[in-house]
Amino acid sequence: MTQVHTFPDLQTGRLVSRYKRFFADIQLDNGELITAHCANTGPMTGVCEIGSPVLVSFHDNPKRKLAYSWEAIYLDEQWIGVNTSLPNRVIGHMLDRHLIPELEPYTIVKGEVAYGNEKSRIDFLITKEEEPSLKTYVEVKNTTWCKGSLALFPDTVTTRGQKHLRELMSVITEDTAAALIFFINRGDCDRFAAGAEADPEYAKLLKQAIAKGVKVLPCRFAIEPTKITYLGLANLEV
Repeated sequence: MTQVHTFPDLQTGRLVSRYKRFFADIQLDNGELITAHCANTGPMTGVCEIGSPVLVSFHDNPKRKLAYSWEAIYLDEQWIGVNTSLPNRVIGHMLDRHLIPELEPYTIVKGEVAYGNEKSRIDFLITKEEEPSLKTYVEVKNTTWCKGSLALFPDTVTTRGQKHLRELMSVITEDTAAALIFFINRGDCDRFAAGAEADPEYAKLLKQAIAKGVKVLPCRFAIEPTKITYLGLANLEV
């Protein structure tokens, strides 16, 4: 287990409501009612239970519309990360520290690189300085939906996710690889599968991608009020 992120001082409260996708009303433990930014725009299946304890971060940037961000919720006797802007930052730091051996070898990490046939941007492009023609495109997906110890993605139809799978398959050549990281934002899942019940087309494309050679890495993380710890890979059941 490796610590891969340290949270700033987080405040605790309880979820009052979540609405218009981007907003969550939260009553802090000191009694103050605040509105926090919700970065997760999806349905948040199973991880949006009113009245549950939550963690929020405070930001004094005057350019922000909302000073608070919703970071995690306490369900199933654990904290579950809900800030979907965080996984890419964590994976970026892990790549810089060479903490994902399945993606080695590489020396250069670039973020948000345009690629593909459908006008996409890849989360990370990793290459070797001495062999620039050899490269790997790396896409990251946040995952919180589960059934028991089985993590599932997606929890709704995702045409964007389908597009990303097609793009990853399209770039594979003798010199170019593709990898898909599922960031399992909870510590109780040691298995992963496509959410076929929510999006059958995505599940079909994921099987095609694996057969094509896309490397699928379901990465497990434990969330605590002070830190995020990497637990290794979940078993892939696709």
